[in-house]
Amino acid sequence: MTTANITATPDRTLLAGGMVLVYAMVIGFTDNYVRVIAAEAGLWQFHATRAVMAWAILLALMAPLRFRLRPVNLKAVVARSAIHGGAMLIYFGALAFLPVALVAAGLFTAPIFVLLISRFAYGHHIGPVRILAVAIGFAGVVMVLGREALDGTSLAAVLPVLAGALYALGNIATREWCADETAETLLGGFFFALGLLGLVGMAVLTVWPLEAPAGTAGFVMRGPIWPSTTFYFWTLIQAAGSLIGVGMMIKAYQLADASRVSVFEYVILPASALWSWLIWGETLSLLAGAGMVLIAAAGSMIALRARG
Repeated sequence: MTTANITATPDRTLLAGGMVLVYAMVIGFTDNYVRVIAAEAGLWQFHATRAVMAWAILLALMAPLRFRLRPVNLKAVVARSAIHGGAMLIYFGALAFLPVALVAAGLFTAPIFVLLISRFAYGHHIGPVRILAVAIGFAGVVMVLGREALDGTSLAAVLPVLAGALYALGNIATREWCADETAETLLGGFFFALGLLGLVGMAVLTVWPLEAPAGTAGFVMRGPIWPSTTFYFWTLIQAAGSLIGVGMMIKAYQLADASRVSVFEYVILPASALWSWLIWGETLSLLAGAGMVLIAAAGSMIALRARG
């Protein structure tokens, strides 16, 4: 991760797409193990612990890799961190109730919000290729989600749409508000926000504890516990993987227009499904497979028309 000022960086769509692919493969793997963490500990303790680990890694690497963690625009970094933190809090909460691929599909209504915000809030020109790519990708998302989310029968399948709106705004902010920030600065802000939210949740559940069901069903309601080494191991894997994956995603949004990069992010769906199959033996329906073909087609349209 470079620390160079990128205010005048041109749109580099294909490089951004490659970074998103790395992000998808890393996050698709680590997020499949959230269910292991959720079976023992709570969402809030997970976020607080992971944030401490992530910051420890950042600080350890600061000197040898010459990281710059001090923000150029503190208000912009704080705002972006709060927005992305809220989106990810909803996302991880839903992971305890649905397969990773389905939760990711709900979250990735974000490209639609990216188009709307980019056009109406910032006046960016959005060409027909991007509009068609988002439409095709979203059709694929609907096919992957299936009837459960469309019928609104699962709260965990509906909540990621709200996360998608927040995620979209945060991704636009990466280039519009924080173009002069380094990727490590934005990473630090992101994990600080999630860690703070985690501590608040732990404090609330300590003062007003809830009767949390056993296993993954109690992920959101579970207060602080004395966790096992399994929790610490997979949370450390999550912290390290997130630093790599989210760092790549941040750089991608700094290098190219958000309405292009957001379509590439659809690749996390097949990446997550691949890892779910390799790790847990989970398979998706034929309809979901067809949806992923549409998602791949949407990303290919943007890649082939990188200058369009």
